[in-house]
Amino acid sequence: MSSIIAPASLSKPVDKRSSVARLLDAVFTTRCAGCDAIGAPLCHTCRFILLEASRIGPSAGTPDGVITAVSMTGSARRVIHGLKYRNRRAVVEHVAGMLAARVLAAGIAPHSDVTAVTWAPTHPDRRRSRGYDQAELLARGVARCLGLPVVRLLERVDNGAPQTGRSRDERLGGPAFTGRRSRHRAVLLIDDVVTTGSTLAAARGALRTAGVSNIVSAAVAATPARAHRSGTRSIPTAA
Repeated sequence: MSSIIAPASLSKPVDKRSSVARLLDAVFTTRCAGCDAIGAPLCHTCRFILLEASRIGPSAGTPDGVITAVSMTGSARRVIHGLKYRNRRAVVEHVAGMLAARVLAAGIAPHSDVTAVTWAPTHPDRRRSRGYDQAELLARGVARCLGLPVVRLLERVDNGAPQTGRSRDERLGGPAFTGRRSRHRAVLLIDDVVTTGSTLAAARGALRTAGVSNIVSAAVAATPARAHRSGTRSIPTAA
């Protein structure tokens, strides 16, 4: 007896949802910022990888005086890029918690060594296009972890050329900031990524001009040591 072969159109399920429904599924499905797996904003595997990377710390070459949690490689790089460029804001609390832990491990005492948290702001044009400033989100997360107020003390006043993709020499020029005066004289300054340290250095200069006398600099991730040509591991200190 001959077998009956079903037409190809009947042999596989047909997605009868509208294109709008499929688009909404794609937009609202939560994916891991580290590996893009469907589920949590940061899956258990990537969470473990980041915690282990934070335990080990960044490789040699981190600019002197900057506290950092991880090297800007692997999962950490994907998570930070997801936060900056793909609106993965749900990872902020986890990443900020890692950085806050490193600040405490460096011996920085909240309410004593620092009394407030601020950040090195991105250019207003990029803030408008993204809808947020990732450094501000991180600063607010770190402040919550440390039980400190967060205050906006800096304004970006350069032309806004992005640091990403620039050479080391180009980065050394850094952005420009102006500082706001406040009652706080000892602050924790936050950025997302540090490469040459020029952004944080410019921010510290503006803060000092505005009357801040003690500044602790911290960034979530440091680019690999090969970007700095340094053979020694820096020790985080107040700047």
